[in-house]
Amino acid sequence: MKQATSPQSNLLGYSLHSLFQPLHRAKSNLLGYFVAGVVLAAPLCAHPVQEVQDAIVADVLADDTAYEFLGHLCDDHGGRLTGSPGNNAALVDTLHQLQAMGVDAHLQTFKMPGWVRLEDEAVMVAPIQRKLRAVTLSYVQPHAPFEADVVYLGDGSAKAVEDLDTEGKIGLLAPNAAQLRGGYNEMAEALGLKGILRTCRVNGGQLLCRTGSFQGEPIHVPVYCITQEEGRWMQRSLARGKPVRVSLHTRSYSKEIETANIVATFPGKTKDTVIIGGHFDSWDLGQGAIDNGLGTAQLFGVAKALQTHARENLRTVELVWFNGEEQGLWGSRMHVPTILDRPITAMVNLDMVGFPKSLNALGFADLVPVLEAFDATLGERQLDDGVANVNWFGSDHTPYQLAGIRAITFGAFIEPDVVRYYHDFGDTFDKIDPKMIAESTATIAALTYYLANVEGLDASRLDRAAMLALFDDERIKQRMLSSGLWPLADDEADAEAAK
Repeated sequence: MKQATSPQSNLLGYSLHSLFQPLHRAKSNLLGYFVAGVVLAAPLCAHPVQEVQDAIVADVLADDTAYEFLGHLCDDHGGRLTGSPGNNAALVDTLHQLQAMGVDAHLQTFKMPGWVRLEDEAVMVAPIQRKLRAVTLSYVQPHAPFEADVVYLGDGSAKAVEDLDTEGKIGLLAPNAAQLRGGYNEMAEALGLKGILRTCRVNGGQLLCRTGSFQGEPIHVPVYCITQEEGRWMQRSLARGKPVRVSLHTRSYSKEIETANIVATFPGKTKDTVIIGGHFDSWDLGQGAIDNGLGTAQLFGVAKALQTHARENLRTVELVWFNGEEQGLWGSRMHVPTILDRPITAMVNLDMVGFPKSLNALGFADLVPVLEAFDATLGERQLDDGVANVNWFGSDHTPYQLAGIRAITFGAFIEPDVVRYYHDFGDTFDKIDPKMIAESTATIAALTYYLANVEGLDASRLDRAAMLALFDDERIKQRMLSSGLWPLADDEADAEAAK
């Protein structure tokens, strides 16, 4: 391979000039993607062949390729924090394996706010000296070591913190505190806090890594996740009037990074396109096997199944491994602008899909009969819970919905004693049931083939009013507001200012 000469083609030292397709950085305001007209579906003249779909299912069920791929991904590269050496090496490795199968795959590069984890320390210094099991949220910034008294903030609501003396202290949040995806700077400034400790919502000494900001904004006070056991210990001490002091020293820091999605294309007879995507990145405490090595491996298995049984379909199929999901859906937010000039019939998001139990039309009622018809083609493998139609927020389907594109996810089962580790040290390959990989990949591959060939799918995009109706739920609104992705934020701010 020739040495890359352009700095824009260099992904942390990997020479990939011939493999990169540069992607200009997109604006995060997805409302700007809407156009006055709609893209109409192309005339359809084909249909899924049941024998081909059955062959795909049988082949995937008998094949351990996806499972073996995931094992090597986890053990050879470890956690895949976006922009880390492990993440970049895993990208290159996966790309080369796809190309070796004959799949048309490339890296789609983009820049995003990155973050580098170093050795961060949280130590209880009173009532006893004890190093806490703790992990920083992404986008925290380095600071000189300091110690301060701890104040209990409960769930962090206005009622919980009223009349508290918080100035110059480290705030301790309860396990039931809202999972903010931003707003830590504002909370610290409003309360005069020097730092924030989030008590993990799961017990057993676990830590669930989180992003501190969906927009990649630097967090100017240290924010740590601590174990439920140690958080409750401090809470009990404070409730008895016993002072608690903690020292913090954060070395981690933000920096802009160049990273990439992997895009694999199976050209169809029409420009209508089905997108199947799942995020490639993971947190770095474990190996990212559950979240989202599952989706990464399932996409790999789908690529092999299409390459073997259905290289050309009625519609184009695009498989996308997104990077940067954990820190703010960056890969999907960057991919959406590149496909808005094409008719997209559906986007299927694979995020921690275990044993498939249902399909979810995510608020797109016209997809329900399509998914029900597909479920009927599965015969004795029909999904136990059929088809649901409930929207939710927080994964890579959201940017497509904001652009008016129909989206689908799965309802799936993962053993509770496995899924509990999804952001922690225990998210490792040994937790993965090979049967779960085979069963899920077979159903996903069948759905991909079906959507790529079934007649009558609508490729028009929702207008603004219909898109907003998808998010007409107060809980979704609050989560999107905290992440900076609420589509009416600017309108509401303008209206408030005009009062």
